[in-house]
Amino acid sequence: MILSYTFFQYALLGSFMACLLCAMVGTYIVTRRMVITGGGMAHASLGGVGLGAYLGFPPLLGAAVFALLSGFGVEALTRRQTVREDSAVAMLWTLGMSVGILFSFLTPGFATDLPAYLFGDVLAITRSDLLLIGLLTLATGLLFAAALPAIVTVAYDRDFALTQGLPVRFLESVMTALTALTIVCCLRMVGIVMVISLLSVPQMTAALFARTFRGMIGLSALFGYAGCLAGLTLSYYANVPGGASIILASVSIYFLCRIIKKKSLRL
Repeated sequence: MILSYTFFQYALLGSFMACLLCAMVGTYIVTRRMVITGGGMAHASLGGVGLGAYLGFPPLLGAAVFALLSGFGVEALTRRQTVREDSAVAMLWTLGMSVGILFSFLTPGFATDLPAYLFGDVLAITRSDLLLIGLLTLATGLLFAAALPAIVTVAYDRDFALTQGLPVRFLESVMTALTALTIVCCLRMVGIVMVISLLSVPQMTAALFARTFRGMIGLSALFGYAGCLAGLTLSYYANVPGGASIILASVSIYFLCRIIKKKSLRL
């Protein structure tokens, strides 16, 4: 039986925690219209992967540093209005990718490991990966429980949040850091190329039905985990990559829900 395998149990548990994490952070990203910024952070993290392999420190640690630097770099460039946000994202996105590719090929033997970081392998999740995702999910959950009204206000209307005396810049920095760390934690599942989908597709599906920020978080977790379960099943029985299967399932659920929503409005 498939559930008797430890690696599949780890994949199920890791997917569940990742979906909870992405539901919270991704709802903020989608509401704030930062999906492209998140994608830039994800792809820029490749620079840290390559540099880590070349210098001999953990590639995921390097990915976290590069994701954080790119996220705060975009904030700094756009806050001073010296560079448009989309231009800043494109520049840091391509810079990180270039650095990553360069150092990956300068590291003997690492080029063969590169696809694991680019496309992920959800069935290769380890106990340490579960601990990392679990701790970040717990910390994010505590933050959202304590500061949800402020986060919602900043996500929907930054200018209004400023007039209310909320610590907007601090919250933005915290959410940028959480986005970067969430991306790195989910690299093992779907890889650099597709990780932004976990932070946007379930949220887009949830937005078809949810009327509140809190409701969107809950439905995002539900739709995200449904996509993971369907993708894992497809990956196991069809012997195809797990990360791609999860994203394919998630996008299919989105279009299915759109059809259901349209038909329900006609009734």
